[in-house]
Amino acid sequence: MNPAVLATGHLTAALELPARLDTGQAVAAANRLPGGWHLSTPGPGSRDCPVVAVTYAEAEPTVSVDGQTVRMSLPRSAARSATLAYTTYTALERVRQQRQMLTLHANSVVTPSGRGVLLLGNKGAGKTCVTLTLGARGWTHAGDDLTVLAEDDAELLILPGKATAAVRPQDPELWQAPKPVVDLAPFLRAPAPLAGVIRLTVHPAVPRPVLVPATPFSANEQLRLHEALARYISGLPTPLTGPAGAPYGPVWPLDDVPLARWRTHLIARLEQHSYTYLYAPDPQSAADLITEEYA
Repeated sequence: MNPAVLATGHLTAALELPARLDTGQAVAAANRLPGGWHLSTPGPGSRDCPVVAVTYAEAEPTVSVDGQTVRMSLPRSAARSATLAYTTYTALERVRQQRQMLTLHANSVVTPSGRGVLLLGNKGAGKTCVTLTLGARGWTHAGDDLTVLAEDDAELLILPGKATAAVRPQDPELWQAPKPVVDLAPFLRAPAPLAGVIRLTVHPAVPRPVLVPATPFSANEQLRLHEALARYISGLPTPLTGPAGAPYGPVWPLDDVPLARWRTHLIARLEQHSYTYLYAPDPQSAADLITEEYA
């Protein structure tokens, strides 16, 4: 095995890799993950880190957990691809949550005065377009699609998330074309206190922009948050078999009762913040309402 130190998702871990494994594609995927994906040489302080040990799969890929060590076997093609970055990031999600950090499917932005706002919503709800519109107005980007939410005693914090965004072309004739990936700038470099949460629905059929208070939470909102907060600990964001394999991956048992209880506690804390539903016909009117709400 080839030992290394991995920094990703605001954690440092010991990473054990097969000898002479080319990690170029994983390193190239760094800006697609919160906190990047960076390798360095082990030092004296890396002995007490969580461990991810990667070997080549002889047959089907597997994952097993033993204390703070996650062992995974990957097909050689997957180990040489960006899948190595995504799977090792996910393998550390349990440790993140043990340290009161959590990967969330959301966008996040920071007001000019330094307060963080989470933007939730289904795929296609308008999170990226609204985020880019706010960025053009002087807000700071803090993550597209992947954001890290943390609890630090008295407050909740937004940590830097995914620093790139895939942007749909404006030309309707290009609706099937791959979405260009852009770097988000300016981008958050230090934690920001959470001011509030907005669940977005941006669609031309909405007659007029409106903000609706969402607290106290309905049973439906409670369920949506439980699913969202548990998403990256219950399975893989990409298949263990790699991008060219079947579009599914095994679900590994990383979760436990204390972490589930902490997520329930986190939902209760979110309910104490400004939490609203926003409906708007376009990103500009949505950004107008958000700017007014957090001015």
